[in-house]
Formats: sequence, C-alpha cells, structure tokens
Amino acid sequence: MSELMEFLSMGGYAFFVWSSYGLTTIILLAVVFWSSRQLKQSRTQAFRRALQHRNKQ
Repeated sequence: MSELMEFLSMGGYAFFVWSSYGLTTIILLAVVFWSSRQLKQSRTQAFRRALQHRNKQ
C-alpha cells in the first residue's frame, strides 16, 4: 500500500503531474467533441448542397 501512495505522490510533484494529466485529458476530450461537431456540420452542409444541386437539374 505504501508503494502505491509513494507512486501517487510522485516524489513531491504530484500536484503538477496529476494536474498535467487532467488538463491533457480535458483538452483531448474537447478536441474530440469539437471535431465530431465539425464533422456533423460539414456533413449537413454537403447534404444540403447535394440537395440544391439535385433540385436545379
């Protein structure tokens, strides 16, 4: 158990290490969310353009 606590304390740098991991995770999740949202918008735009092009013919 003491080995786990020693690992989690990261030699006194736990705050910096774990906050870095947390911030990185938050940023990566935001990128995934933003990318999926942009993909959905792009697909919607492409679908609308295809419909407009089809209606003109």
